[in-house]
Amino acid sequence: MIVTANEVKKRGVSLFDELFEKFDDLIISVRGKKKYIVMDYERYEKIREYELDRAYKEVMEDIENGDYHTDIDKHLKEIADV
Repeated sequence: MIVTANEVKKRGVSLFDELFEKFDDLIISVRGKKKYIVMDYERYEKIREYELDRAYKEVMEDIENGDYHTDIDKHLKEIADV
């Protein structure tokens, strides 16, 4: 569901309570462009948990493949060269 920033200004957070009865998340548009997403905190926590799990798996894959540095200076140089 897309709502405008002006609608949020007019109705405040009570608008969210009303819309969350029908929708899982809300997109707030500013000047006709989608800019923000609003969701309840429990859903945010679950999405964040998935992101952290994925990041952990990627790190573990890098370790398994030997794709990491133990020399901080070498690592910083590689970052600077990118």
